[in-house]
Amino acid sequence: MTGKSEDLKFVLFTKALRLGMTVRIKAWGTSMLPSLWPGDLLTIQSANQGSVAPGDIVLVVRDEQLFIHRLLRIIDLPGGSQVILRGDALPENDPPAQVSELLGRVCRIERKHRIIIPQRKVRRVSRVLGTALCYWGGLRNLALRVHSAR
Repeated sequence: MTGKSEDLKFVLFTKALRLGMTVRIKAWGTSMLPSLWPGDLLTIQSANQGSVAPGDIVLVVRDEQLFIHRLLRIIDLPGGSQVILRGDALPENDPPAQVSELLGRVCRIERKHRIIIPQRKVRRVSRVLGTALCYWGGLRNLALRVHSAR
């Protein structure tokens, strides 16, 4: 976070989710291509370990940064449960996150006047495209330009 207004937005956003509210946020990264595109408007429901399942797109907070990635699995450990996440267009899993860092689940995506309800099962073509976008920056840049022109 760079300034006080951004700090306040972050605190209000995370507090709202921890209180069980639903929030909306604009996607800006490319780690979840092709499931999420920069500019998508995401509706995020408050969530906990009991309300998410592998395949869900979830929001976690770590080191005062927000990450929206796909939940791969939940690991129950004696010291507390952890969630394993990975962006659809990333080659490796994120470091394990504590369940306490889980804030919400993406329940709706608005993209250029379309409403998309995220599915837990990723289609094979999307998985292949995510891998291609991960490894070929030129293809990723072309896809982003085509997407923004549409």
